[in-house]
Amino acid sequence: MDGIIILVALMVLAIPVSIIVLLVQVSGLKSRVARLEAERIETRRSESATLGNPALPESSPAAAPPAPTTAIEQPAAVDAPPSMAEIGPWSAIAAAAATASAPTDAEQSRQDQNRPLVMRADRLATLAAWLRDNWVYVVSAMSLGLAGIFFVQYGMERGLLPPGLRVLAALAFGAGLIAAGEWLRRRHGDEGAGATEFLPSVFSGAGIVTLFAAVLAARQLYGLIGPGTAFAGHLATAALAVGIGWFSGPLLVAVGLVGASVAPFIVGGASQNIDWLYGYFALIAALGLGVDALRRWAWVSVLALVLGYMGGALIGLGGGSDAGWTLQLLALAFLAATLPELRLIPAQAGPATLPALAMKGNSGWPPFPVRLAAGAVLASTVGLFFLTDRSGDTAMLAFAGLTALALALLLWAERAEGLDDLALMPSLALLAALAAQGADQGALWREFSAMDLALRAPETSPSLAASLLLAMAALISAAFAYRALRPGPWSVPFALAAVLVAPLAALFLELWWQPALVLGPYPWALHVIGLGAGMVALALRFARADAPAMRRAAYATLSALSLIALALFVLTTQTALTLALAVLVVVAAALDRRFHLPEMSLFLQAGAAVLGYRLLADPGLAWAIYAPLGQVILAFGGAIAAMLACLWLLRPLARPMAKAVAESAAAGLAAILANVLISRWLDTGMGRLESHWGLTLNAMPWLILMLMQLYRARLGGALSRLRRALAGLGGVLAATGLFAAVVFVNPLSAWGPEDTSALVRGPLIFDTLLVAYGLPGLILLAAAWKLPGLGRRLTFGFVAIGAGLTALYAGLEIRRLWQGDWLGAPGVLQGELYSYTVAMMLVGAALFYQAIARRSDSLRRLAMAVIALVIAKVFLIDASGLTGLTRVVSFAGLGLSLAALAWLNRWAGSRR
Repeated sequence: MDGIIILVALMVLAIPVSIIVLLVQVSGLKSRVARLEAERIETRRSESATLGNPALPESSPAAAPPAPTTAIEQPAAVDAPPSMAEIGPWSAIAAAAATASAPTDAEQSRQDQNRPLVMRADRLATLAAWLRDNWVYVVSAMSLGLAGIFFVQYGMERGLLPPGLRVLAALAFGAGLIAAGEWLRRRHGDEGAGATEFLPSVFSGAGIVTLFAAVLAARQLYGLIGPGTAFAGHLATAALAVGIGWFSGPLLVAVGLVGASVAPFIVGGASQNIDWLYGYFALIAALGLGVDALRRWAWVSVLALVLGYMGGALIGLGGGSDAGWTLQLLALAFLAATLPELRLIPAQAGPATLPALAMKGNSGWPPFPVRLAAGAVLASTVGLFFLTDRSGDTAMLAFAGLTALALALLLWAERAEGLDDLALMPSLALLAALAAQGADQGALWREFSAMDLALRAPETSPSLAASLLLAMAALISAAFAYRALRPGPWSVPFALAAVLVAPLAALFLELWWQPALVLGPYPWALHVIGLGAGMVALALRFARADAPAMRRAAYATLSALSLIALALFVLTTQTALTLALAVLVVVAAALDRRFHLPEMSLFLQAGAAVLGYRLLADPGLAWAIYAPLGQVILAFGGAIAAMLACLWLLRPLARPMAKAVAESAAAGLAAILANVLISRWLDTGMGRLESHWGLTLNAMPWLILMLMQLYRARLGGALSRLRRALAGLGGVLAATGLFAAVVFVNPLSAWGPEDTSALVRGPLIFDTLLVAYGLPGLILLAAAWKLPGLGRRLTFGFVAIGAGLTALYAGLEIRRLWQGDWLGAPGVLQGELYSYTVAMMLVGAALFYQAIARRSDSLRRLAMAVIALVIAKVFLIDASGLTGLTRVVSFAGLGLSLAALAWLNRWAGSRR
């Protein structure tokens, strides 16, 4: 019943709107009559001047009005205090609108709009100057208003009169103040009236406050009237204030608004239901907006909305219902969109707020009614967003409020160009509230999760919260789609919103709410696939509207593919899901080739990232190591085949980013598959992670990820920095694993033959040493050689680390040749020591040959460094470590090798 009363009370707010419209029509007739009279007098003057008469009787010198004094003609010594009408920042706009026939005046009006209209330094300075000179009037108005309120309280405290007579006495006191103010205004005027200036506004404003307080006392203190009668009394008082404010100026309006807002908190009292006060504060906002819609002071509208929102918030904190606060938030946004323009269907002219902010006002700022509506929509959106953190019923009501606000701005305000962007606010708030509810485990989320299939009793119906929330988002997407198909400059942004709002809501529900646990996987997948079907229908409609250009159809197609993928996530197993995603990526590439849709490249890149995430992280390498071999090969092989198919499909198209992603993904996934197969082959279930080859295999995916991201980052674009950051992260993780494999679990550090984690396995050369050190070294050397755009420092780092790992592999293979599978035996055999010398000499010779062939001084210096190292080893180590014929062969071989290198160097110099 209380909710019905609140709704009826808010509907009654339309009555002041009707009164205001009638006043505007009457004032318009009056202005037209005055303009016609002025034209008639001017016509008679011109006719008189043509006939030679100096003047007409109607314009005799005694009755002629004084000529207006311009700003240049005013004497500099005059320093009269500004009037309250001059404080209004909309006064210049109103003056320009009154003479809009001249183009210069219209241009001046636009210039006045392209600056702050309320919070401006000159306006604040003017207000401060007025308060400095007229503060007595402000204090007087406050004192009289408080006197009326305290008069009611005094009667209650003393018990001098029955409650009914106390209220009547307060009403009489307020009416007397209003009558005194009107008598002064009619007799002496208000602003610019000399000694009585502003006194009519002071008395009338205090009387309005007293009338508000009297009706409040009748309801709150004494319970003499019900909420409907109280609201009718406030409505009559507001209508009276509108009528008086039209003649008396903004001081009366400000006093009435502030006093009426403060009155409920000063009067006090107790009531079982205070929800009707939401309508009271909405009425106060309507009062200020209505008066300002006629007089155009602008700051009065801002004051009215601020008081309305603050009053409603305080009522909510003081025990008011959340339902009433929700309805008031919607009502205030409705009032801010209709009353300033005096239209039940908004038609505010542009520009809109968000584009003006994005362009920093270069194309002009929105007019004041647009700014006012934007501020109100933002305030209502924020209020509804915070209401979603209350109880489950309140949260659902707040979500419905956000949906209603978005739909109203898209459909009801369709003709308002200046309000085109405001629907984005409640739409984004709804998505943010969905994520916040799930991330913070709010009340609505807890109620929904409590209905889990595994927890609720048999034959109990599941919660429909997720279904309702998805339906709300779908309605917003449908409204955006309708606006996208209408002519206008916002067709592409509206199309993007149409294909994003509902799919993002489904994604957030899946990530944080997991509706499949409550509804069941199949019903929830039907929700998602039904939404995908809607996106397919939207893509077809966009295609018919945009042919041959297919941009908006491409957006809807991307959304449909994403929803199909999400439905597959809900239903399918690990391998089937990976294959289904791979098929969707190929479909996107095929659509791009068939219809030339560059937007499909975005889905291809996102699909490659998702495939990589699934094969590396979830279910990831742990699944690949222990899952059946057929499923692993099918998952990896399908993803690699999909990337290769995309490369073939995109071959005739100019899609460098998509091709680079597909190429790097195919190569990277192939390398990871080889890594997985080697891991499965070597894994015995004992000590894999603690072995030299196990640590390297765990580091290899990160090494491949680093190289893939570096390869993609060379193409530039907005994601270049992100890819370089991901490459750096992968490099750090890979370096950590390789460092541990080289230092901590090196086979040379084995405790003994029983330390199986340090034993070398496999045939010579193609063994675990190749996996641990040879492969990563060769990969880094190949990357330094073939990967473009690395930079000098990174290339040098790859060469140094790759050469070091390769040299370590070669040295350990030589030791295994002489020592066997256990490399930790003490000492070095003579054949082993001489083998190191031969290997180093061969490396130096190969580098020297490459230096001559390439005519590279850098390679020649490197070769000579290796040869010098060989010479040092022979003379410092082999001379003492070798004996007999082996030592003779070592020195002889060194001498002959050096002689041959010297001859080769001289021959190359002569050929050059």
